[in-house]
Amino acid sequence: MSLEQKVMQDLKTAMKAKDQAALRSIRAIKAAILLEKTSGEGGEMDEAKEIKLLQKLVKQRKDSLEVYEKQGREDLAQTEREEIEVIERYLPEQMSEEELRKEVKAIIDETGASSMKDMGKVMGIATQRFAGRAEGKAISAAVKEELK
Repeated sequence: MSLEQKVMQDLKTAMKAKDQAALRSIRAIKAAILLEKTSGEGGEMDEAKEIKLLQKLVKQRKDSLEVYEKQGREDLAQTEREEIEVIERYLPEQMSEEELRKEVKAIIDETGASSMKDMGKVMGIATQRFAGRAEGKAISAAVKEELK
């Protein structure tokens, strides 16, 4: 089942349950999918594009959440937290920190990376392998730590 089909099905369920947080989030996902499909790039959305789209939506909300928390706007911050929680349901399960470090060590061994000069090479492989399962910030931090 494609993301779009799953979102449409979940939208109906959220409407019946009168779940406002889910409705807001699912409508945002639906709008993002529609924008992507009509952007002119053409082609069908594959799983990698869907994951990238969902990660972008989560990142936008996390950035907004950070701003709202700094400004003391708990009402708006709570809305963002709810939306993040709903959108993350559509992403693959996130890797734990230990799991991420273990995988990064394996990549470093594979590539023969030995210093920070090799970070780009390691990051390229890591971001492809962990797409949707780990954030770029977390991957970057793990690679820096392991290359020290």
